[in-house]
Amino acid sequence: MKPLLDEVDNKILALLMDDARMPTATIAKRVDIARTTAIARIANLEKRGVIAGYGVRLNQELYQPAVRAYVGVAVDPRKAAPLVKLLQRMPEVETLCAVSGPVDYMLTLRCQSTGELDRLLDQIGAVDGVRQTSTSIILTKRIDRSPV
Repeated sequence: MKPLLDEVDNKILALLMDDARMPTATIAKRVDIARTTAIARIANLEKRGVIAGYGVRLNQELYQPAVRAYVGVAVDPRKAAPLVKLLQRMPEVETLCAVSGPVDYMLTLRCQSTGELDRLLDQIGAVDGVRQTSTSIILTKRIDRSPV
């Protein structure tokens, strides 16, 4: 059985995760394969869905909102859908994850001030079915190994 990704695929993916706009010729040179092989490999990774898309990764030194916070939300499961819809409409929501434990969702908010954070938390807490929120303001990132 052929593995899902071989060493060449993994090297290509690592380069694209660092810089999705890297020229194919540069990728080919760094991976030590022909440019046409790199083109075919990337196309195959896209076709297989390994590469789901390309996006923008912001330079956190240049674009860093004043306040970022982790927010845990405990919600009545039958009332979760309206909460998720509200959060989808809020541009300040960076991530939303369903989690196990004392809270049902964990989200990351980014905003310009603690006053704005307070307003957002009031808005979230006012959703029917939200039982509790728990907020931790992010002071610094000590380790960041996220691919995007």
